[in-house]
Amino acid sequence: MTSTAGDARSLTRTEALGPLLSRVTGDDRWRQVEVELITGGKSNLTYLLRSPAGELILRRPPSGDVLATAHDMNREVRVQRALAHTAVPVPDVILYDDGDLLGVPCYVMAKVDGLVLRGSALPPGFAATGAERAALGHALADCLAELHAVDPAAVGLADFGRPSGFVERQIRRWRAQWEASADAPVPAVDELASRLAANIPVSPAAAIVHGDYRVDNCIVDAGDPGRLAAVLDWELSSLGDPLTDLGLFLFYWESGSRVAPAIVSSIPDLPGFPSGAEIAQRWSDRTGIPLDDVDWFRAFAHFKFAVITQGIKARVNADAMGGQDFGDLTRAVSDTAEAGLGWHRAWRSPRPAAPAERNP
Repeated sequence: MTSTAGDARSLTRTEALGPLLSRVTGDDRWRQVEVELITGGKSNLTYLLRSPAGELILRRPPSGDVLATAHDMNREVRVQRALAHTAVPVPDVILYDDGDLLGVPCYVMAKVDGLVLRGSALPPGFAATGAERAALGHALADCLAELHAVDPAAVGLADFGRPSGFVERQIRRWRAQWEASADAPVPAVDELASRLAANIPVSPAAAIVHGDYRVDNCIVDAGDPGRLAAVLDWELSSLGDPLTDLGLFLFYWESGSRVAPAIVSSIPDLPGFPSGAEIAQRWSDRTGIPLDDVDWFRAFAHFKFAVITQGIKARVNADAMGGQDFGDLTRAVSDTAEAGLGWHRAWRSPRPAAPAERNP
């Protein structure tokens, strides 16, 4: 995954960014800003900003055309500012620009110290024991439960979404995204969408949902695997069914690296981490939400991720990802949807029914 310095400068307009940061922070040292793409992001582009004054982070949409409703910078800023004084750790937002700076909305936030766990290996010496790995898994489950416990109205997010009919709209939205980005028929995606739409479980009380919660969208304390320093990438956040978050987190935790190893961290596959069932039960114990329909939400997560993967593929092909390349993702789209059909068949089936991907 590569990106040139020229690409980074042109996509962040450092000649205008530096003076703007100087005004906002009151520190003229930001006029000497340098910028570097943080590779690994699959949707919005994330840049490290350096100056004699320190380091900050800039987020902006991909270059080129983007799908409607995607890459919403204002949404990310609003939810992070709203959660700033809750138990959910988020970076401080320094500034938001609605398009004057880059021609597209963008924002700058504080750089949070810690580790972003990507790929297939942990940093040397980090979470080396089973107890530390269990603590990390539990911290992720607990943080998600904390998010779902936040009262939206109490943090100014009562109008952040329309909880009624949330899941139905999600299926329609991701179907529309699929139709907008698909470059070839994939019958499993269409079948999975139809099966999901035909029988939707009753939702629990609405909560703030992240929309893409996973280990590599969090920053972990480098000295304490049981502490999350920040949750990142809020572009898909809304008010809706918290089980959609749990289902997607379980997809990433249990099986994402098997169907899409190029874009999903396989760190949860390492020995010592809690199972998906343990994660789900811990979340359920803390939220009071039963897990009767969790397999339906696992299936929905597979559908959503298949569409997300197709979108990544389309953006890479359009050279809209700052020079990053994740390889040929064609097989990942169909494999994800096929696995999702397995989870849908397992839904409400007598135990121990499970799709084949549980035991690769």
